[in-house]
Amino acid sequence: MISLGVLAFYAIQRASQAGWSIVLYRLMEGITGYLLPGSIFVIIILAFSALKFNHLFIWMDPEVVAHDEIIRNKVGYLNIPFFFARALIYITGWVLYRNISRRLSLEQDTNNDISIHKKLFKFSAGFLVFFLVSESMMSWDWIMSIDPHWFSTLFGWYVFAGMFVSGITTLALITIYLKSQNYLSFVNNSHIHDMAKFMFGVSIFWAYLWFSQFMLIWYSNIPEEVTYFITRIEDYNLLFFGMVVLNLIFPLIVLMNSDFKKTNFIVILTGIVIIIGHYLDVYNMIMPSAVGDMWSFGAAEIGGFLFFLGIFIYVVFKEISKAPILAKGDPFIEESKTFQYYNLD
Repeated sequence: MISLGVLAFYAIQRASQAGWSIVLYRLMEGITGYLLPGSIFVIIILAFSALKFNHLFIWMDPEVVAHDEIIRNKVGYLNIPFFFARALIYITGWVLYRNISRRLSLEQDTNNDISIHKKLFKFSAGFLVFFLVSESMMSWDWIMSIDPHWFSTLFGWYVFAGMFVSGITTLALITIYLKSQNYLSFVNNSHIHDMAKFMFGVSIFWAYLWFSQFMLIWYSNIPEEVTYFITRIEDYNLLFFGMVVLNLIFPLIVLMNSDFKKTNFIVILTGIVIIIGHYLDVYNMIMPSAVGDMWSFGAAEIGGFLFFLGIFIYVVFKEISKAPILAKGDPFIEESKTFQYYNLD
């Protein structure tokens, strides 16, 4: 989700022809390099579900479907062949865009042909249309269908907001780290400030979607809808409301100050809190539907987090090291290198 969030951010920068973010393109391309390995892990987990190694998706069990009218009415969409066909379409589209845009970006470094820039612009604009549809459907398939009795028309946007802010936060953390190691002399306080602004703004956007989904369902009090939140409030109370504090209250209070947005230590601290908060957000989306009140948080959760964190760090930094760290062939590169937000520097 972090890699996919950065891919969306990258495509938005390309499609909007933003000038400030070009010095960060190679870092974004490095982070999105995890997209293929991450997708393979997801496919393996989904395949284990289909092969009955786990019972994450109850609609995959024919006996459950036979005795459940609600799931039976959704079988045209929720069936294993169509489920995996959709998954392959999503992943293929994301990986193709990432690899093609990466190749064109590197080609720009040696060939200052403006047609490459135009091609990237059109390609990214088209991809964003595919992304908006595929990301929403992915969230329905891989997360919401764990609880196939419940649905929310806001869910795709809600998942997107979480992955988007997590991706931007990860980009900020890696940027600050590499700058501290003297690899990014062309990145200044204004670039850090802009990433912190996105962290601040998208955190509020996420909270808006969280509250809209929660308030409308809670207020209408329709049994088959409100049960989703009753489970989380009764059995996951601390985690459910705690992640709101981590994902909204803390970033809001800290990053509201403009000076804090360019202070590396504060951006790092806030970034770590946001990453942990959105880990808990994903935990809240999946665990109540998967195991009900039989949840725990211990070595398995921490070990799993650290395992994938290690793979992520290895893949991302290896990808970053494969190419020059500055996209020097972009026509707006000088604008990006001299970018100033008022007089921050």
